[in-house]
Amino acid sequence: MTRDLVLGEAEDVRRAAEALAEGAAVAHGFGNFYALTARPDREAVERVNLMKGRPAGQTGSVTTVRERVGSLFDWTRLPHALPRRQIEDLVDELLHLGPFGLRGPAAAHVPAHLTAVAHGVDTVQLIVPGYSCPSNAFLAEALTRTGTGFLSITSANRSRHLTGTDHEPAHWRADGVTADFGHEPGVRVLAHPDEAAARRRHPHHATTSTTVLSFHHTPGHGRPGMPALTLERHGSLSADHTRAIAANHGFTLALSPQAHHRLTPRPYSA
Repeated sequence: MTRDLVLGEAEDVRRAAEALAEGAAVAHGFGNFYALTARPDREAVERVNLMKGRPAGQTGSVTTVRERVGSLFDWTRLPHALPRRQIEDLVDELLHLGPFGLRGPAAAHVPAHLTAVAHGVDTVQLIVPGYSCPSNAFLAEALTRTGTGFLSITSANRSRHLTGTDHEPAHWRADGVTADFGHEPGVRVLAHPDEAAARRRHPHHATTSTTVLSFHHTPGHGRPGMPALTLERHGSLSADHTRAIAANHGFTLALSPQAHHRLTPRPYSA
């Protein structure tokens, strides 16, 4: 087992990005928890799915850096009730706050294994660490080395079905990530230099997978007459906090059936 690499150390970031470009998956600090990022080609997505214990063909999510966020979506396919400028401003505020997930109409260059049809629309799920996370430097380096505009991403954990829930808790400690994946020959671990500091950087976010908000479809209007966005997953940022930010931009919030149960952080025995 090799030592964990460290976010913020330029040589470690370079080595991790180089390994990713050569086909490895990198489990790295992401906001206040850990994610598993790889190249966006089908083979890499299937390999990570199988390593996690998921079906090989399970649809992947994507990640990218701040300046490329808008390029993942086909803005011409927004519902008429959802103005692009307001959606973009909402997204920007959410990502300034911290890690977050977004589902919207997929741009034409996003491959089929990274899209899913919802309400008759090809959609892509984008998971971003938030603008203040040091993992953005790693993502930028990895994008440069792969020559792509996005990467595939999933939570850094083994997939397990837990009693009473389908939630697969994300790791928020490097030792847990290393225990799960450190022995895998195709994985490198790029750890937060200070996990307590990473958590302090995101005081409004629980140490679990991101909340996911969708804007490819609107389920109607809320009581104030504002168009509704759908909270697909109730993760690290609370529904109440997400609702308040959405209201700042003229939207109300509708919870999907799955979002009525909030994801809980992974417990550790020590």
